[in-house]
Amino acid sequence: MHCNSFERAARAWARGFTLIEVMIVVAIVAILASVAYPAYTDYIRRGQLQEAFTNLANYRIRMEQYYQDNRRYTEGAAANTCRGAAAEELTAAELGGATQFFTYSCVPSDNGQAYILTATGSGGNTNGYTYTINQDGARATTVFAGTAVNNVTCWASKSTSACN
Repeated sequence: MHCNSFERAARAWARGFTLIEVMIVVAIVAILASVAYPAYTDYIRRGQLQEAFTNLANYRIRMEQYYQDNRRYTEGAAANTCRGAAAEELTAAELGGATQFFTYSCVPSDNGQAYILTATGSGGNTNGYTYTINQDGARATTVFAGTAVNNVTCWASKSTSACN
């Protein structure tokens, strides 16, 4: 009994893929993953950095409102915390926002007439990032990707050479 060409083609197809074909597919997937994964983690990190930017800006507004009422950023002349906070490190309730990826501190100076708010990365992909803002609204990035930087007068999220 002879097989026709259709039956031979069906039997050849039923055998599956060759090892070379599988290796080519694996190589293509590996190349795509090596490009996509770093881009994805960078995207996630930039999203997590927004917590710091939002909380610093919002707390600065609260500090200015407090200053309007009290003519100083501290609760008393000898106070060493901003806006009557319980400690130098600010809580989520004091900030009015989430504190999932950063810790926040406020250090007053000049007898309650100045301050520096600092957000330091503490979770997720934010370790190694530190941002500040002062009473004049001057923003700065002091640590970017684990490296101390100077003269970055913005909150950098992509690189220290490009301000947001």
